[in-house]
Amino acid sequence: MNTLDKFDIAILNELQADARLTNAELAQRVGLSAAPCWRRVRALEEQGFIKGYRAEIDRHKIGLGVLAFVRLDADRSTGNLTRKMEEAIRQIPEVVSCHYISGTGTFELQVVARDLDSFSQFARDVLLNLPNVKDMHTSFSLGEVKASGALPLTHLARAKG
Repeated sequence: MNTLDKFDIAILNELQADARLTNAELAQRVGLSAAPCWRRVRALEEQGFIKGYRAEIDRHKIGLGVLAFVRLDADRSTGNLTRKMEEAIRQIPEVVSCHYISGTGTFELQVVARDLDSFSQFARDVLLNLPNVKDMHTSFSLGEVKASGALPLTHLARAKG
């Protein structure tokens, strides 16, 4: 990991909270002048610390009322079959997150749908027909307690102390 100082950490924290800040606003919040702040943001982007910027959309407002956690078990866990399954999963817009997991199962997916009926049809038509799927287990979110894309950075500040 490249070394991050207190200004870099502050920039990352502020941009995670509000990526729409102007450079002047960001510079003021982190205690830098505009030009050095801009250079630091560009360096953080070039080094891959900042991967991109996006709007956070309320899924309920756009009619996606169901959030399902789906564990897919692979029939066989060979490299080539697993890669084919991964590539197929990457192409499905309703899958908003996918992790290759340890323990029981092969992949853990987060899937959004309009309602239970549309999820059910999607599961039958799409998920169960993915290459190499042996079994599927689904749990549904009954309410969101915390959903944040922001990563904790306190461990970085502690490492400096």
